[in-house]
Amino acid sequence: MFFPRFTKEVPTRDSASQQRLGFGRAILIFAMLLVVVVGSGFVLRAYTVQHLPLKQANGVDVITITKEDLAAAAQLLPSVLQQPGVSSKLKSIENSEGRRLLAYFIPVDYVMQGMIANTGGEWKLFEQHKTVGMITEYILHPFAHLTEAHAHHPPEMQAHNPSMHDSPAMKRRIVFIEISATPGELTSPFDDFDINVTRKPLFFVDVHLHTGEILQVKDTPSGSGWGTVPTPMF
Repeated sequence: MFFPRFTKEVPTRDSASQQRLGFGRAILIFAMLLVVVVGSGFVLRAYTVQHLPLKQANGVDVITITKEDLAAAAQLLPSVLQQPGVSSKLKSIENSEGRRLLAYFIPVDYVMQGMIANTGGEWKLFEQHKTVGMITEYILHPFAHLTEAHAHHPPEMQAHNPSMHDSPAMKRRIVFIEISATPGELTSPFDDFDINVTRKPLFFVDVHLHTGEILQVKDTPSGSGWGTVPTPMF
């Protein structure tokens, strides 16, 4: 329907003008569809950003995978930031114009963390032979491994069960990202996800969800764990 019909007859002046009109109409329809599709994408993106589980704690913008983790992040992050090994790494960013600090508060075994930062070869799914199976499992059960730590276990069970204490479900990984842009553009946590900002992974901290114990602090290489593959901002 978008292309003029070709016939064996010699085109007359009227038929030629009708063909040009039909071709012009097709171009117009295609342009309108393009505007609607692209425009809808930007609208949906803006809606998603405004509904992210995002808050600010001690001057740091914190985003979690589940809303249930927001309270835990607000409780644990202040003590993490006071640790000498962490505060020394963040000193150069404090009170810097045009820069903000974003912290991803995620399960320590979050499958897609490689798209946030290069946290190790284990999360470079594209280099593994079981990539398809892992991604399929993540698509079919996206929140299965994210909500295990919220199960209602009695406090005495948590205190006397070493396996529960050492379970990955009881650990969280805090990935610190430096956000930079033109001065004046970063005015709120939601601005961290603007298209024209620069994101630089710095390091990550593993912390126990219930005891607040710092398990490890490790620098991350530049870029994400997916190499040159474009990754989403959230």
